[in-house]
Amino acid sequence: MTAAAVPSSSGSASARGHVALPKAAALVEALPWLKSFSGRTIVVKYGGNAMTSPELQRAFAEDVVFLRYAGVRVVVVHGGGPQITAHLDRLGLDSEFRGGYRVTTPETMEVVRMVLVGQVNSDVVSLINAHGPFAVGLSGEDASLFTAERRDALVDGAPVDIGNVGEVVDVQPQIVHALLDEAKVPVVATVARGVDGQLYNVNADTAAAALAVALGAEKLVVLTDVEGLYADWPASHVADVQPGTAEVISEIAADELAALLPELSSGMVPKMEACLAAVRGGVPRAHVLDGRVAHSLLLELFTDEGVGTMVVPDAVVPS
Repeated sequence: MTAAAVPSSSGSASARGHVALPKAAALVEALPWLKSFSGRTIVVKYGGNAMTSPELQRAFAEDVVFLRYAGVRVVVVHGGGPQITAHLDRLGLDSEFRGGYRVTTPETMEVVRMVLVGQVNSDVVSLINAHGPFAVGLSGEDASLFTAERRDALVDGAPVDIGNVGEVVDVQPQIVHALLDEAKVPVVATVARGVDGQLYNVNADTAAAALAVALGAEKLVVLTDVEGLYADWPASHVADVQPGTAEVISEIAADELAALLPELSSGMVPKMEACLAAVRGGVPRAHVLDGRVAHSLLLELFTDEGVGTMVVPDAVVPS
């Protein structure tokens, strides 16, 4: 056999291994982020389409378990709007929203509690625990994790009564710290007792922000149904935007976001208010991600490009 006919061992190895090379490159790219986030706390608000699609449900659970194995202290705070609406429809009860918040009558509150605590929370815990005994279900009532105060919604600049809807005014995070110290994943449903003893429906976005501040979290991540905050808002209305067709703001400072809030759609206001409250409360970074994209959580945390919109504190101007 001539020299020219002798197979190249290096070429053969390259040919055999080339399919896996992108995986190795992805792991190498993730290395500094794995080091940065190991041992840190991240609060993830889970809701929207990511919660209703079986494929996205599985992808979310895989992301959470990956983070747990990577040493990240993960807390999941979930909503359940579609499930609540579906159950109200079955009971013949109307769903009404004002200023981005569900109008919650005492009758509706009973359904909200049953669906969030009894159905959705158990479902999320089961999704994660399909990969191991990690998730533990909680509600804002447990160990007085959340205490709420009745709030109004703002519609055209005026306060409007929305019933048993509360704002978190106190967080007792000891139970969450204890679970995180045991390498568990707390999964929190956002119903809470009020200072007046009544039961309140608490928006999951704002509850996640309050919990992130109380825990001293490294990040708040809000999964939603849009790619992020659009650069030409309000020209790009959420209902009219197809994924990948509008420019998304990749990073915005707190003061700039605060100035933009009055122009946002009612559905985006609680999410961006949550990010704003988190960074102003001491959380270094808050993110709005597209929950319609499988593994968007890992893409944001462990790639150089990231996805969605990141809210950061205002720059300190030297004196």
